[in-house]
Amino acid sequence: CIRDRACFAGAMFAIGAQGETADTHMQIAEGITKTCYEMYRRTITGLAAENVVFHGNYDFSPNIRYYILRPETVESLFVMWRKTHDPIWREFGWDIFTAIETKCKVAYGYSGIVDVGGAFTTYDNVQQSFFLAETLKYLYLLFSEDDLIPLDKYVFNTEAHPLSIFTD
Repeated sequence: CIRDRACFAGAMFAIGAQGETADTHMQIAEGITKTCYEMYRRTITGLAAENVVFHGNYDFSPNIRYYILRPETVESLFVMWRKTHDPIWREFGWDIFTAIETKCKVAYGYSGIVDVGGAFTTYDNVQQSFFLAETLKYLYLLFSEDDLIPLDKYVFNTEAHPLSIFTD
């Protein structure tokens, strides 16, 4: 099984793709990030379940079915876009953004949903703090120019705050 929280690993491998193992790490980053996107794409709502269980090589199903506006997949989409400039990463990000706007937007903000596979949307009535601090920030950066918080000059901490990289 894989938890949506693990989907930051695509970004981690892409950022670490340097030297002799760069190609291998980028392949791993791409595989993880595409798998995490599929966790969104394969549901009725277009939103990822908190946890999925794999059945064989390419099939999986939601296990823990709620969605709480997590940032990890869009973080990896953002980093993959910056590292490759392959438009597929922006397309995937737009799909996720559209699903959030369609399924999670409520009168005074955004809410997680109880069942990503449900025919009707039931809200959990919670807008997690990381939604604004991370999810929306990474989506914004995904569609921004590369000179806005360039990855060769900044690193993001676990709450998506950019920190300058010190150089000698």
